[in-house]
Amino acid sequence: MNYKIYTACFLGFMGLLQSASFAQKISKEETLITKNVEKNHKESVKFLEETVNINSGSQNPAGVKKVGVLYKKLLEDIGFTTTWVDMPESMNRGGHLIAEIKGTKGKKLLLIGHMDTVFEADSPFQKWEQKDTIAVGPGSCDMKGGNMVIIYALKAMKEANLLKDRQIVVIIHGDEESAGSPIEISRKDIIDIAKRSDIALGFENGTGFNYATVARRGASGWSLKVSGKQSHSSGIFSANAGAGAIYETARILNSFYEELQEPNLTYSPGLIMGGTATDMTATSIEGKASGKTNLIANTTVVNGDLRFLTNEQLQNARTKMKAIVGKNLPLTKAEITFKDGYPAMPPTEGNMSVLSVLNKVSLDLGQGEVKAFDPGKRGAGDISFVAEYVDGLDGLGVQGGGAHAPGEYVNLNSIEAIVKRTAILMLRLTK
Repeated sequence: MNYKIYTACFLGFMGLLQSASFAQKISKEETLITKNVEKNHKESVKFLEETVNINSGSQNPAGVKKVGVLYKKLLEDIGFTTTWVDMPESMNRGGHLIAEIKGTKGKKLLLIGHMDTVFEADSPFQKWEQKDTIAVGPGSCDMKGGNMVIIYALKAMKEANLLKDRQIVVIIHGDEESAGSPIEISRKDIIDIAKRSDIALGFENGTGFNYATVARRGASGWSLKVSGKQSHSSGIFSANAGAGAIYETARILNSFYEELQEPNLTYSPGLIMGGTATDMTATSIEGKASGKTNLIANTTVVNGDLRFLTNEQLQNARTKMKAIVGKNLPLTKAEITFKDGYPAMPPTEGNMSVLSVLNKVSLDLGQGEVKAFDPGKRGAGDISFVAEYVDGLDGLGVQGGGAHAPGEYVNLNSIEAIVKRTAILMLRLTK
């Protein structure tokens, strides 16, 4: 990424936005909000830097809680009542922060963030470094930047005396990057809150300034186990020896590739072992295999993931995969099992209606049209767990890039405009 070119283009774009006249399109209340955002901008960047400089890898519970304390204090200062929800010690996860104000005006909002990152305590990528309008740091865009947007949008509303009698719940998970198991426990709170909410807004890093996420694919796992007859390699394909486990596995995987391809569906084998002996560890992410070139392999194991846009697409894919697995080569057997993970957030009319409100806010601010982002280009996220119960949007966080890799960055020029847009969106939804 050429940061200088990116920054210059973004600055030019934002200059056009600032030159647009929107004074007659937003109310006096909304104008006051924008002024509060501008006033608090430097503070918001400093706060983001402070949170980025605390390691909060998913499996660093102490670090997650340390970041959570900062969020807790600011949300309480704004007027929210907060609760810290610990997860069972066996999960090795830091828990979740829930903050709430109660009211009866407009729609009931659920705002979703996460304070954990993929960078654990032993990661060499640890500190915030700023060059002009680009800041590099772990979680700077995914998604401590998004958490900051939530908090400083609410702060701007509070300072304009516009949070009164509104129903808003903020949940900031400590394990989005590696959800605690069982999911039934680690995602119980967000589901319970969704059932008493109307709209969910997720603040994962943005997919482009003028896009929002109306749909996210779900993620599940699959495991393929194949057996064959161990024999001398010279007899392979014979009536007495058959095809062997590795050829049967190759047939199955190639059939998946040829027969299952369709929009928004992916099925990736991530780990494969085969030979005359295989040994998978309890974590299912590593193992050992042994065999000889003069022996026909009698065992193969494959672990993979499956991404889908709707539950119907998931079930259809699983049915087709089972059918393919059942057409065995001679003297082989195969079994496929599936494991549920993140559900899908399918595109709905309700989600599109929330997008239309955001789009109107953006146009009124002179920030341009906001369109729906291609769901095939996004993975799973926490908002998917509540998509069954509420309308929603995701991808409302800061602009940046390099997520999950050393050099992850946030474009600081994106922050002020996004916080303004977020605060006015929340005001209109709860009015």
